[in-house]
Amino acid sequence: MRFTKMHGIGNDYVYVDGSIETVADPAAVARKISDRHFGIGSDGLILILPSDKADVRMRMFNADGSESEMCGNGVRCVAKYAFDHGLTTSNPMKVETGRGVLSLALETGPDKKVRQVTVNMGEPILELGKVPVDPEKLVKGTREHEFRLAVAQGNELLDATFVSMGNPHAVMYTPDVKRIELERVGPVVEHHKAFPRRINAHWVQIHSRGEVTMRTWERGSGITLACGTGACAVCVAGVLTGRTDRKILAHLPGGDLTLEWRESDNNVYMSGPATEVFHGEWEL
Repeated sequence: MRFTKMHGIGNDYVYVDGSIETVADPAAVARKISDRHFGIGSDGLILILPSDKADVRMRMFNADGSESEMCGNGVRCVAKYAFDHGLTTSNPMKVETGRGVLSLALETGPDKKVRQVTVNMGEPILELGKVPVDPEKLVKGTREHEFRLAVAQGNELLDATFVSMGNPHAVMYTPDVKRIELERVGPVVEHHKAFPRRINAHWVQIHSRGEVTMRTWERGSGITLACGTGACAVCVAGVLTGRTDRKILAHLPGGDLTLEWRESDNNVYMSGPATEVFHGEWEL
């Protein structure tokens, strides 16, 4: 199986071009290749496939083999691969995802290869049942759009804002993100009884109304250096709770993303880099 290793600010995946390769069991392959000691090492597997409604189609599998609807950093890399490798010359490009068809504007460098991508991530989903979140297993928080969940380990209470960007996110605020014990609290939040399809958990530190730092525990992958859909959810949650403006700069462990929740169309726009690291072959 020929593959390409790519990352979006450190959120790294193994990409397989479905026009030249067939992956019979992508869930099993995702588990094997994601291992950072015995595999290639990645946050998961992304297939770049033909589409009958867009330029290309993306399927994304987490490191544990579970399939997710969307990956913001991943879809930027899909667009870079498709453009740089001649699968399409469209700019903006349409990419079919589990969230629907997204539009991506590409910025190329002197070498005519994509270096920066702005993704129209669509409208956020805020209705709890559609995130999905079970409100019966939560209580109202101190602010509007916040709900409190109990964390069994440590007997903690966390106020979270819930946003779906095609996949579910819980956004929580803290004075110092470095002090959050992600290894301990991340999996507890992910598997909380209020989340029927589990959830991506993000802790956010506010620097100003236009700048934040965030850390992430991703559903199915654990601690990652970046989460694009999560950054979009953080942008939306900041507006809903009155903490930040509609356009922010988000600092993630792997790099920075610019996010904007536009009033004009209610869509969230994410801008960030996409990087190709290396090519290789994997013995299936």
